[in-house]
Amino acid sequence: MSGTSQARGRWGENQAAQWYARRGGLVVDRNWRCDRGELDLVVVDGDVVVFVEVKARRDDRFGTPSAAVGERKQQTLRMLAARWLDEHPGHRGEIRFDVVAITGMRLEVIPHAF
Repeated sequence: MSGTSQARGRWGENQAAQWYARRGGLVVDRNWRCDRGELDLVVVDGDVVVFVEVKARRDDRFGTPSAAVGERKQQTLRMLAARWLDEHPGHRGEIRFDVVAITGMRLEVIPHAF
């Protein structure tokens, strides 16, 4: 990933975190990593733990950002969420997977994306 792509990714994660915070969500983890991958954001929204995948692109020339979250990525995110929950036993209950797709300056949140 180029430096520009990394900067756009960080910017996108900041935009997403702010979006959830403005709606009362509490960002409890950012860029959580283990040997199997990374979770962009973990947000507590009431009694729900939301695992958020953020995709930010300058434009949709190569497809929409959300299209990059295919079945394989979804399986990885499910596995990472299970590991995160194992390591954070205080967060139990309902879970949800959201995708935040940012194209240019337009932010789209897809709740219950998978």
